[in-house]
Amino acid sequence: MNQRVSRFLLSTMSSAVLAACSLPALAVTLNISLDADPGKLDPTQSSMLNERIVYQSIFDKLVDLDGEGKIVPMLAERWTVSEDQKTYTLFLRKGVKFQDGTPFDAKAVEFNLLRGQEKTSLRRNELKYVSKITVVDEHTIKLDLSTPFAPFLSILTDRAGMMSSPAAVKKYGDDYVNHPVGTGPFSYEGRLKGATITLKKNPDYWRAGLPKVDEVIYKIMPDVNVAFNNLRSGQVDITNRFPYKEITNVPANASYTVLNKPSLGFRGFYMNTGKPPFDKKEVREAVDILIDRNAIAKVVYNNAVAAGHSPFSKAQFANGPSDVPPKVDVARAKALLKAAGKEGGFSFKLTLPTTPDELQVGQMIQGMLRPAGISVTLEKTELATQIEAGKAGNFEGLFVGWSGRPDPDQNIYDFVTTNGSLNYSHFGAKEVDDLLQQARVEGDQAKRKGFYDQAMAILVKEVPYIYTVHDNVLFGIAKSVKGFQYVPDGVIRTATVSK
Repeated sequence: MNQRVSRFLLSTMSSAVLAACSLPALAVTLNISLDADPGKLDPTQSSMLNERIVYQSIFDKLVDLDGEGKIVPMLAERWTVSEDQKTYTLFLRKGVKFQDGTPFDAKAVEFNLLRGQEKTSLRRNELKYVSKITVVDEHTIKLDLSTPFAPFLSILTDRAGMMSSPAAVKKYGDDYVNHPVGTGPFSYEGRLKGATITLKKNPDYWRAGLPKVDEVIYKIMPDVNVAFNNLRSGQVDITNRFPYKEITNVPANASYTVLNKPSLGFRGFYMNTGKPPFDKKEVREAVDILIDRNAIAKVVYNNAVAAGHSPFSKAQFANGPSDVPPKVDVARAKALLKAAGKEGGFSFKLTLPTTPDELQVGQMIQGMLRPAGISVTLEKTELATQIEAGKAGNFEGLFVGWSGRPDPDQNIYDFVTTNGSLNYSHFGAKEVDDLLQQARVEGDQAKRKGFYDQAMAILVKEVPYIYTVHDNVLFGIAKSVKGFQYVPDGVIRTATVSK
């Protein structure tokens, strides 16, 4: 090769290298499937688990949870609690900005907490004990409670602790639900209703080196099998649901793994104690001891749930002996029905979600209650309709579960206390109310567990709600995904994820 040709080739190669170096790097997109379309993208208006999944990318919280469910710093880097458990002083991180460039400071926290207490906010009950908010200085805020409230910090790990930009809330008003702005790792770009939600990397995120990807796209896939096929083909990197029947069929050379770990939630159904036949506790107890939870866990969920009998999974400190399901006892159930004047049995309607899994559970319950002469009619209804029926007391049996919260209070108080906001069974017992109130104001965890044990001893006999199983956190995750962190609240955190 002569020198002229060599110089030409070298010059050409150098130009190609320089051109390659000047090309922009390909954007890295994390695709996550959701089994339902999130509603309003505003933490004060949220009532869905899938909304919480999207929020984790947009909004940081004052405090967060780690992989063991323990409370850890986030926007509040440390805090103190007064001896009487009524004053919380939060010391905020410095140099944090909202995605619109406005500063995050103590006044922003004050704005968000006051907004969370407004009548239109779904967080108002969670924050009702905050009686006074004092901005001590730019990065310190003091919160006075009207009474000790043990779950308070835990509540701030979720939507009540998520910080929205005050400037954006004021700018957009009621339309803020379509223009969410937080301090999180990704900023809201847009959505196609029923199809996708797109988020872009926040280049000014306060956590050094994060996030790891350039954008996150949530893809709405109500059919779990469609999501699974998209995971296998590489169109989706993480699915928030995974087909139960496929858990034990993962081939060794699969391009994905399955995360299957305990969550904080529960499944089951309300019985309307305000109407016959469930106004008699003997009837409710009869139904309770006819249901084989272990069979449901095995047949429907492929053992990717835990058979349960309480609102407290093993991921919570309040879990106790009440969570052990009773043995099926048809003879005793018949005796209870006889004592209630229902010796010949009875019939009732059980309202279910529209998902195939819940329908199968309903069909199994039908079969389990039949030997005692109880006839069950199944009615499939959308969740929003179920909730309205629950509030109005317009049902007999209502199959509605709960995704769970880290503090036990949030899994039981509003569900069973007299006039509780989620007490669709319309059950009331002063002794239960008193025990759960004592658990709320007690700072010692062991003593709190004692109160929950006592309350559950009563509820196991009264049975306003039939607990069936505790869900697991069950995600499909592509092997190309790195840095995923499991947290028992079942919410996908995207800041540390790379591909």
